[in-house]
Amino acid sequence: MRSILSIVGVILLLAACASDRPDAPEVRLLKADAPRTESPDVGSAQVAKLVRGNNDFAFDLYSTEGGEDDLIFSPYSISLAFSMAYAGARSETEAQMAETLQFLPQGTQHLAFNAIDQRMSGLEEKVGGDAAIPFRLNVANAAWGQQGYRFEDAYLRTLAADYGAGLRTIDFGQPEKASEEINAWISSQTEDRIKDLVSPDIIDPTTRLVLTNAVYFKASWLSRFDESHTKDGPFTLLDGGETTVPMMRQTTYLDYADGDGYQAVRLPYKGKAADMLVILPDEGRFGTVEARLNAGFLDEVEDSLDTKYVRLTMPRFDFETDLDLIKLLERMGMTAPFDSGVADFSGITGGKDLYISDVLHRANITVDEKGTEAAAATVLAMAESSTPQVTEMTMDRPFIFAIVERGTGTILFLGRVTNPQK
Repeated sequence: MRSILSIVGVILLLAACASDRPDAPEVRLLKADAPRTESPDVGSAQVAKLVRGNNDFAFDLYSTEGGEDDLIFSPYSISLAFSMAYAGARSETEAQMAETLQFLPQGTQHLAFNAIDQRMSGLEEKVGGDAAIPFRLNVANAAWGQQGYRFEDAYLRTLAADYGAGLRTIDFGQPEKASEEINAWISSQTEDRIKDLVSPDIIDPTTRLVLTNAVYFKASWLSRFDESHTKDGPFTLLDGGETTVPMMRQTTYLDYADGDGYQAVRLPYKGKAADMLVILPDEGRFGTVEARLNAGFLDEVEDSLDTKYVRLTMPRFDFETDLDLIKLLERMGMTAPFDSGVADFSGITGGKDLYISDVLHRANITVDEKGTEAAAATVLAMAESSTPQVTEMTMDRPFIFAIVERGTGTILFLGRVTNPQK
């Protein structure tokens, strides 16, 4: 199914226990430039199955969100973000994620996502995008890991080979500096449409891994709207009220359908590598048509499109949406990843010490006479599943100290403190 809107930026935060725990092995890192698998060994049927699953999940999430306000989100961003976390999920956590997000088994999921990304890469060159008539679809992934912390080699290999996200070391003990570095990367990858996403309050000394994905989309209409034809016009609201908005106008040949309770039109972008499919329910039929939304219905609409000479009038729009994804996904039956007593992401660290403590999603879109520009970001914060027992030691009385060379056990300095003030 063709992409309807733009796609996507994403960021995932994963937090775990402190790196100075006595039993914490040294970190094993893959370089940030570790090679990505350019020709993943996965069949077209599996890739098509993942695309269908992602699209079905998109409409499930749309239905679960409900409401009547303007809405935009990036299902691709959300699916991709959770897929990188899914690579480390095990047991019931893995099963629930696969069912709700409609993922494939681990053996093919990440290869298929890699294949999807490889097929979308390079479209700018293929369709001849340029400064005057742009087409941009840029995808980038990166991962930051706490220096000195251990992650499973197999997990890091999956991030590098299938998502192009080799691990970079960073010190989350300096939240201001860490958040600035990650925000700068996100901003640069999204042409400044996603700014200051990560605050120092989100990153703290317990953060252990930050996974980021950014996809930036910008495209010109194949048939542009003439700005001189844009005039204010009425727009009827769901409650029957009316508002006045700038309405764009053009008359041209477009793929069009007149279905049961709706009209539909496909607006191609420059290069015909992507389209915006718009479905306009008949007056008073919005709820009925919206209830039919699923991947099968979109296939039905696409199959009924036929080239017509269309006089099209549509509004300019520019808005942003935030989603509470934990609440939505729990309503869809996925609860284990968010339960500190149940979550199993042992594929990331080797132990059941992580759960998803917070998920944020923000998307924005601008549609005008020239075309479409959009971006989105998803944040998955993963915290340690349980708080370790705290043992207090207050040195409020005389004590002895020794400075010992660790390799040989040689005491280099030995002393005592009986009066710190003195």
